[in-house]
Amino acid sequence: MTLLNEVMFRPLDPGYADAAARRAAGGAPPRGRAGAVGLVALAVVLGLVTTAAAVQLRAPQPGVIAARETLEQEILTRQGVAEELSVRGAALSAEIEQLQGEALTGASADVLQGLQAEGALTGTQAVEGEGVVVTLDDTSGGLSSDDVDASSLVHDSDLQRVVNALWAGGAEAVAINDQRLTGLSAIRSAGDAVLVDLQPLVGPYRVEAVGDPDALRTSLLRSGTSDFLQLLGTQYGIRSSVTTQSRIDLPGRSAPTLFFAQPPDATVDSDAPAGTTDGTTTDGSGAGPDAHETGQEIVE
Repeated sequence: MTLLNEVMFRPLDPGYADAAARRAAGGAPPRGRAGAVGLVALAVVLGLVTTAAAVQLRAPQPGVIAARETLEQEILTRQGVAEELSVRGAALSAEIEQLQGEALTGASADVLQGLQAEGALTGTQAVEGEGVVVTLDDTSGGLSSDDVDASSLVHDSDLQRVVNALWAGGAEAVAINDQRLTGLSAIRSAGDAVLVDLQPLVGPYRVEAVGDPDALRTSLLRSGTSDFLQLLGTQYGIRSSVTTQSRIDLPGRSAPTLFFAQPPDATVDSDAPAGTTDGTTTDGSGAGPDAHETGQEIVE
């Protein structure tokens, strides 16, 4: 038991005792001045080596600098091309409007009013009239996203809720920070930035809607959007306001490019049984489509 106790509770004491006895018998060698100078020199060398290594690691490599300069130059070039295309698009839109006006010279008033109404609905025609303005302003105060809580920022879903309530209230036209919304518009987010039709917006976010002010405000109340805006203010510090304007001017936008798809020409197999429009074959061997497979309801 004594041996086990020594191993478990005092395993290092005999070694320390032997080392102390050897030092006492031989005498501790005096540490000279040369040894102290050597230690200081070694510490200085290690400090210099560590500092040089840190500076070398933090210094940008020539390849990285060249790649960064190339990317910056490419960004500037692409921005210039985008600006040129934007100017060209505006010029072509003005030319189209001029040609359209010349083509409609002498047309009846009903035709002109119909075209203006369609342009207002599609967003290509500038609109003016009374309406409401909903403003949302977050608490970022110009700080970077790292310094601001993400929950205190205005998100795309907040603007979507406001816009949907205004459309439901009979809004004739809606714009966010002068970005006109159409049936093809999308309100999305990229990180903490809000995008409208891929255009980044900066707060405060001003949602303008042309229409009957009473109907628009009633829609905001009935849809719960007004209560939602108050909740954003009390819990997250997002400021909001709803005001009535006697005149709101909303700009038009260029007509969007629409795309469509059509199926390719089907090849007919002469050996296969003829099919019918309901998915069965003329010999009755085929089964009709299933609603769960097609995702559509079968109406008989």
